[in-house]
Amino acid sequence: MDITEKKIKLGIVDDDRLLVQLLIPIVEETNKIEVGLTAYSGNEFISKIQKEHDLVEVILLDLRMNDGNGLEVLDYLRAKDIPIKVVVLSSYYQESFIGQMMKKGAQAFLPKIVDKKLLVDTIIEVSVKGHSFSKEQMKTITKQLSSKLPQLHLDSKSGLTEREVQVLQLLCQQFNTGEIAKQLFISPKTVETHKSNLISKTGVKNTAGLVIYAVQNQIINLDEVILLTY
Repeated sequence: MDITEKKIKLGIVDDDRLLVQLLIPIVEETNKIEVGLTAYSGNEFISKIQKEHDLVEVILLDLRMNDGNGLEVLDYLRAKDIPIKVVVLSSYYQESFIGQMMKKGAQAFLPKIVDKKLLVDTIIEVSVKGHSFSKEQMKTITKQLSSKLPQLHLDSKSGLTEREVQVLQLLCQQFNTGEIAKQLFISPKTVETHKSNLISKTGVKNTAGLVIYAVQNQIINLDEVILLTY
């Protein structure tokens, strides 16, 4: 897994204070993650990031909390266009919620009974790649969102340029911006421009949405999508 040397700035938003204190050493023991913010309600988290958006780049977010739940946090981040990636970590994990989490802007969705290695791997994956859904979750998401996402007639790849399709295929295979730039012999800035154009043309919200879009429109087969499996 290609990761930068800089530590990932993580926030933990959960009303279970004991759990928060237990999670901190678990995620920090890898020396790849640093907890820079804790909040015990959604509104406390929102209040903190209103003052400084770059306190964290990824958050672990509980769903059911008093004084501002996880869905309200997701809505706030999306409404304000704040580029904080979200790993929803909930004891109310249900397969039927996965599509909704995706639609709300979450980049990963895990149960609280998750293995600690998978939790850490997911945080890193979300930070570096932009999303982390298992193959089974991806199948569920495509079914749940199949009637919601805009569709293109992709027999002729109408609407997307050849280069955009190449970038999209590599994104689906979990290559990051720098890796895509090297493979296509273009600059990272150009890759980011293609990603922005893809999001604009497809009408999705983030990289995870692009992956779903690519699978639904047969730009890439689900078996070719590289994801964490559990």
